[in-house]
Amino acid sequence: MLINSSGLSKVKDSVTKQILLGHEPSTELIAILAVYLVQGILGLARLAVSFFLKDELGLSPAEVSALLGIVALPWMIKPVFGFISDGLPILGYRRRPYLVLSGLLGTGAWLSLATIVHSSLGATIAIAMSSLSVAFSDVIVDSLVVERARSESQAKAGSLQSLSWGANAIGGLLTAYFSGFLLEHFTTRTVFLFTAFFPLIVSLVAFLISEKSVNSPDKEPSQPTVGDWKNQIIQIRQSFTQKAIWIPTAFIFIWQSTPSADSAFFFFFTNDLHFQPEFLGRVNFFNSIASLIGIWIFQRFLKTIPFRVICGWSILISAALRMTMLLLVTHTNRTIGIDDHWFILGDSLVLAAMGQIAFMPIMVLAARICPLGLEATLFALLMSIFNLGGTISKFIGALIMQGLGITETNFDYLWLLVIIINICSILPMLFITWLPENEADNNPDLITN
Repeated sequence: MLINSSGLSKVKDSVTKQILLGHEPSTELIAILAVYLVQGILGLARLAVSFFLKDELGLSPAEVSALLGIVALPWMIKPVFGFISDGLPILGYRRRPYLVLSGLLGTGAWLSLATIVHSSLGATIAIAMSSLSVAFSDVIVDSLVVERARSESQAKAGSLQSLSWGANAIGGLLTAYFSGFLLEHFTTRTVFLFTAFFPLIVSLVAFLISEKSVNSPDKEPSQPTVGDWKNQIIQIRQSFTQKAIWIPTAFIFIWQSTPSADSAFFFFFTNDLHFQPEFLGRVNFFNSIASLIGIWIFQRFLKTIPFRVICGWSILISAALRMTMLLLVTHTNRTIGIDDHWFILGDSLVLAAMGQIAFMPIMVLAARICPLGLEATLFALLMSIFNLGGTISKFIGALIMQGLGITETNFDYLWLLVIIINICSILPMLFITWLPENEADNNPDLITN
């Protein structure tokens, strides 16, 4: 019995150290990771949405890009959800009930896409509701993570964020291949029906969150009281008077606002190169693996390196790698004997890993500058600025596609789009000094007005 007990203890210690990055296993940690896992799993419908908009609704690349920018609106108003969660408890609780409602909303949105949506307006509303579901639940679990991450030692800096995003990447990994495989055998609406099940998991695990009622006499003193929104606004305003907060935030916004052309590439892959859904699912699968590798590389080798160094090199290397798309869009890769499938697979793998490595320090920085009692609201605001930049990126990309005459069948100037996009992607290097340079700049205890 002692041997068994000792063996179980060793297994637990190993899991805690190697898998949970030093965090003790608990029901709440399981709940937090489950929400991130579901966010990744919802990628099951990503390809189905793209094919639905392209084939069933007949939208052009520019129209798809614009629509995807519109449905990202909930991610740009995340501070509103933070205010609601922090200052308007339901039945005395600030986190748990909102997770339950978010899960139910997500299920309803995917069910509507599977059954009653037949127009671009209906699709916009339904996808936006799904986006709202994920964005609201993301605010809740982000606040829980930030509350715990703030107390991490420098040696463990970013470990909880790495663990959370690892769960997200694993969720994407579990469903990435099937996102294309299912489309080979079922309709897009059937895939939406499958996807509708997963948000319910968020509603169920919400009950594992350890939370004290705001009406409890022993509630945390840092928690805002009901209706204390004015104080929150004052705290946010004071926070953004600090250069250590608003300058890095401005850089993140500029970085994310550089134009993207994902919609044009999707149409090129499917209409010109004739990639099948199963192969695109396979690409997503390996991209998820690459993201996990990126998280591991950051956690193992890069977490103590200044943000400026990581982001700067990531921008330059990613721009150089993306320029190789010129070989694909001009079919030069075929001339030199590289198959289209192998080319895009290798290119996507490296870019996915690089993107995750660049993203992790931003998450760590955002978490560590959040003040006590305002975790959900300020972190949500920082991430909203991040997402606003992403939406602007899609709209600028759509305008460039429209100006170049790129459509679902015309890719004559796709090579020029690649050049424009990649030149724009290195412009943030002009502002790289806005990111912290040394360890002292990364220490929240040293942030002052």
